Amino acid sequence: MTHRRELAAAALLGAVGAGLAAGFTGRTWATVTVRGGPDLVPSLQHLTGRSLSGGIAALGLVGLAGIAALLATRGWARTAVGVLLTVFGVVVAVLSPLAVRHARVVSAAADRTNLTRLTGDLSVHVSGWWIVSLAGGVLLAAAGLLTVVRGRRWPGMSARYDRPGAAARAGDDPASLWKSLDRGDDPTSDELREH
Repeated sequence: MTHRRELAAAALLGAVGAGLAAGFTGRTWATVTVRGGPDLVPSLQHLTGRSLSGGIAALGLVGLAGIAALLATRGWARTAVGVLLTVFGVVVAVLSPLAVRHARVVSAAADRTNLTRLTGDLSVHVSGWWIVSLAGGVLLAAAGLLTVVRGRRWPGMSARYDRPGAAARAGDDPASLWKSLDRGDDPTSDELREH
């Protein structure tokens, strides 16, 4: 696999993972049914992933921003981005099943209404959306690990536009170019004469 394909694979894995983590927290992850006495009508509460754990959606959005940084950086900076993506993915994967634990769901339902505190007759039904979030965390972590292991070899965004041999030529670093512009020199004049 070429370096560009590895970069594309990591970006795709990370974008899908972050999108799954952030995008499905608005779905109903758990439903709490509170049954009262004969005079009380059963009450339903639908709890989204965001209401059970706000951190999952936030980490998914930060992961999407990390994918943009992955494409824009090179070298050690890209490796650092890979480490962060790995951490974000692992945290999403850990928080997803914790968000739907029985005690957490009951606590979140109790925060929204006092009815759950008045009666102990309640049932909790958990949907499968948390599994989608967990899978998103795993994909995001995989993209981060791939970046940590292989990312230093991948090209940066602007690598295709760099002049051949530009790194080897003296005076082509950004500081030298700015100094030549301050002196009034035209940095393109030598290059134009060569062509």
